Amino acid sequence: MEKDMAVIVKYYQINKMDKRNPDNEKKNNWGEGKRYPTVELRAETFNGSTHVAVPSDSSFLKALLFELRLLGEHVFVQQRDSCTRISHSSVHSVATAAGELWPVLAFHKSGLIYACVPLVEGTLEPRPPLLTISGLSQGLALLLGIMDYISPSRKNEAELSTKIGQLRNLLIQACPLGTPLNTNIRSLSSSFEDIQEMPADKDQPAWRSSTYKGKPQVNVCITEKVKCMQYDQRDVVDTWQVYGAVNCKCDIEGSAPNVTLSLTLPTNAPPLQDIVVHHCVTSVDPAMLMSTSAEPLHDSVYNGPYKFPFIPPSDSFNLCYYTSQVPVPPILGCYQLVEEGSQIKITVNLKLHESIKNSFEYCEARIPFFNRGPIAQLEYKVSYGQLDLSREKSLLVWVIGQKFPKSLEVSLTGTLSFGTAGKEHPTDYVCTGNTAYVKLYFRIPDFTLTGCYVDQHSVQIFVPGKPKITASRELISSDYYIWNSKAPAPMVYKPLLD
Repeated sequence: MEKDMAVIVKYYQINKMDKRNPDNEKKNNWGEGKRYPTVELRAETFNGSTHVAVPSDSSFLKALLFELRLLGEHVFVQQRDSCTRISHSSVHSVATAAGELWPVLAFHKSGLIYACVPLVEGTLEPRPPLLTISGLSQGLALLLGIMDYISPSRKNEAELSTKIGQLRNLLIQACPLGTPLNTNIRSLSSSFEDIQEMPADKDQPAWRSSTYKGKPQVNVCITEKVKCMQYDQRDVVDTWQVYGAVNCKCDIEGSAPNVTLSLTLPTNAPPLQDIVVHHCVTSVDPAMLMSTSAEPLHDSVYNGPYKFPFIPPSDSFNLCYYTSQVPVPPILGCYQLVEEGSQIKITVNLKLHESIKNSFEYCEARIPFFNRGPIAQLEYKVSYGQLDLSREKSLLVWVIGQKFPKSLEVSLTGTLSFGTAGKEHPTDYVCTGNTAYVKLYFRIPDFTLTGCYVDQHSVQIFVPGKPKITASRELISSDYYIWNSKAPAPMVYKPLLD
């Protein structure tokens, strides 16, 4: 998990440093530094009485130079130069007027100092082990990214000065609000001209780090993923779940443009539940967020409208996530595997529900065989599609294709025998004996299991000009299992029968 930095990136040029007077700004070539007051406040809360505040830039630099033995290196100082203070890492304790500032991640290379102070989410006394401070690895990655960005310009003074001047702006993207999101600083340099050092409008939110110029356009894609566990057993209940995400990319001029997007459901469709919205959403009906799938559906459950006013970030983002209690899975299946002597017989039946759009980008069923040798002999019959054997001869791939037949049903029967198992053949701790499964992989474009869609005419953008609105949707399988009904299978729960 990404961690915040209390102070981000102090980078100073030290080959021109007036070491006798580090406060001499006219002679010293000062670099850039970035602080995050909100993170420093969090550090004060986490550290409690052990907290040591980060001093001013000039005081921090002077203390850091002293700690790195770049200042006063000819004078023995017990606190710094004692044998008990031999350091084998880049994590330092810097003596300040307020006390020992720790941990400070700092190193110098090719005449430049790179430093940051990671946030420690807890007390500093006793000092926690370095391996438990995850912000250290994030901070090091960020500093190395900055070094990689600056290093090619070391021999060109003008170019180096320009890059150091750009770093403050690049950090707005790389580390917004103190959380490192992209440590590859070089990859951000191409978009430098789109970044504003200071917002032109005081109402511009922090998540809009760049301003778009051009014709307004909005792209919206609803992606639903369906998980399923089917058993075809009388005393076991099949389970399925659908999860949705609404992804948006809004290219709109202005520092804080207002957009309103609505999700629409067909009549009598189950409501959206467990809704989580992006922080850019400016307001939402509280009842919408209270609807949860943990409770059974009833008439009082919130069923719309699903309206989201927001100020979009500059890049692509997920506007919201949701679930829904759909009445049926898209594909019903039955899998039977039984042993007859030295052979195994399998039967797979699949049926596409009549309410599902019969137009796939791809649809296939994979039938793995664990804890056995390679398939030595295979006889089969498929009513539709084609059957392939993997190179390792431990997996059957039934390619159904882009459509089910008019009957919406397909079947596969086969007889297999296996050779001697070797180390290269797959094993599984769950699929022992005849416990086995078929796993479905499919994608249906321009379709959602809930029926949820975005009406392009309902998207409101309060900017001049006619915007271009593009809306799409898709249904994708995710962990879609059909277990062998002739053997035990893992399950979430086993309900009591009346």
